[in-house]
This record gives sequence, C-alpha cells and structure tokens, in this order.
Amino acid sequence: MAKYFQGLFKPINPQKYKGNPTQICFRSSYELKLLTYLDRHPEIVWYSSEELSIPYRSPIDRSLRRYYPDILCKRRNDILMIEVKPKFQRNPPVLAEGKRMTASHKRAVITYAINDAKWKAARAYCEDRGWIFKIMTEKELGIT
Repeated sequence: MAKYFQGLFKPINPQKYKGNPTQICFRSSYELKLLTYLDRHPEIVWYSSEELSIPYRSPIDRSLRRYYPDILCKRRNDILMIEVKPKFQRNPPVLAEGKRMTASHKRAVITYAINDAKWKAARAYCEDRGWIFKIMTEKELGIT
C-alpha cells in the first residue's frame, strides 16, 4: 500500500518541468517515485504535476467540478496524462456476499464513483488531443 506522505519534490533537472519547479508537490510515495523517474529519464522531454484542469460532472451531486491529473508528460513521440493510485482504488469496491454495507465500504464506493467520473473525463480529453491516459499503480511503478 502507498505510504501517504507529501512534500515538495526537488528536481535535479528543473528545466524539464513545465511550471514552477520550486513548487512541485507530491502526495504519496508513489507520486514521488514517478516524479523522480520523469525528472531523470532521458526520453522525457518535459513534465508537469497538477498543472492542468479538466472539467467533469460529479456523480454524487451532478455539479460541475475540476479534476487535476497527477502528471502530464511529453516523451519523444507522445504525450501522457498519468493518474497515480494504489491498485485497490483502481477497481470498484466489492461487498462480500452476506456482508452488510459499512460506512467504510460506502465511502469507498463514493470515492470510486468520483474517480471513475474523473478518469472518463480525462480519457475523453486525451482522446480529443491524441494523448494517452494511463492509471499507474504500484505494479506499473515497480513497487510491491
């Protein structure tokens, strides 16, 4: 499971960051690992973190909200939008047969519904631009 800590990322290649390289926030050890990779990998031309806003409709109250994807990066031949999440948050929560709905499970269902709405908006946004949308978990980041 991701360690939930946050801080400011200090790049060794600040010229690669699109935005203010002194204000790059990370919200988990997973995000920190990805930022470190992007900063150091020669195939990455530039990257940004939570610099882009995508509108989406909340499935809870139907209001219009804004989603800030974790990462946007340009490789040599394409642009990727990346959301970093623990694997257990990538799929809808399942209530075991015979179990009662708990407050914790209800929160997980709501969180997943909101994330799913964000990800659908992000996929459509990327598709319109010829970009790639990717959700990266500990598996893709090489954390086990």
